Amino acid sequence: MRNYKLRTDLQRAVLGSFALPLGIEPLNLPVPTQGYTLEFHEGEDGEPDCWSFHVVASHDRMVGLVREAFGLLPDEITPIVEVGSRDAYRSMDVYIAQRPVPFEDFLDTWEAFEPVILEDASVGVGANAEEPFVEVFLDSWKGLLIHVPEDMKDRVERMLRRHSLREVEETWPEDLDEEGPPSQVREVLQIDDDQSPDLDEVLLQLRERWALEIDVDRETNLDEGGRELGNTLWYGIALCRDARGEGGGAYVTMWATAGSVAEVERLAACRLEADGRWSFQSFYTLDRVAFDERPEELADLPMRGRMPVVHLLFEEPW
Repeated sequence: MRNYKLRTDLQRAVLGSFALPLGIEPLNLPVPTQGYTLEFHEGEDGEPDCWSFHVVASHDRMVGLVREAFGLLPDEITPIVEVGSRDAYRSMDVYIAQRPVPFEDFLDTWEAFEPVILEDASVGVGANAEEPFVEVFLDSWKGLLIHVPEDMKDRVERMLRRHSLREVEETWPEDLDEEGPPSQVREVLQIDDDQSPDLDEVLLQLRERWALEIDVDRETNLDEGGRELGNTLWYGIALCRDARGEGGGAYVTMWATAGSVAEVERLAACRLEADGRWSFQSFYTLDRVAFDERPEELADLPMRGRMPVVHLLFEEPW
């Protein structure tokens, strides 16, 4: 597996004195006000009251600001990654670590991927902790979100003042998209050939290092509004190992009908076990697909009444 590389052919957009990440190309984008907005949130269900800071600063100022904000976190934290979803029934995929990790381990991984995290406009990364109740998160637009309890509010304000940032009424205008899309997202990773790491590969490495799992109910099939969808069409690329223990592996692409993530995984494992060549490990990517977006090979697939099954399977050994 090769290391990722950022593209060298992109010119960074600058609005006034505000430098954007490479992944954002402005179309009708106004100059934001650098600073932070502040909101108070009353705790619910046993959670403490907290203050939420949303910080907007030029790209060249963000590296030092994020690093200092990480100093608010305790020794053990829970990493979080958000990425724009290809799933037909949700807009965002949220991955959360299944167990806390030492802060130093989190920081080592952050440093390894910091250039792409700071530049790619489709991914947000951060971490939180329950004691104290703190979260530091760099969103996809590279705004910095900081949530802290009451007794840490002054500390955050002092930190932001050291970076010459003050509270403002608004950073980006609320009516940003009233006159059409204000910007577009562009790819920032250099893709030279099929072996070049893309964002999916970067996400896979983050998932492995931090033991991230997608934050969905694995036994149900809900859309973004909480509506039960029943059986839907799924497209996934599975990571597999040689079932005979002879080394090597494969990417196995699958189309399936299923009613949950867990069911797709069970179908994949059973199908591969029956074939006897590959042993299912995990899904590299897995998304639900709208019925009208099915491939030509599934043109005769009925829209309703389908039972859970793997329809198509393609192997790409390595």
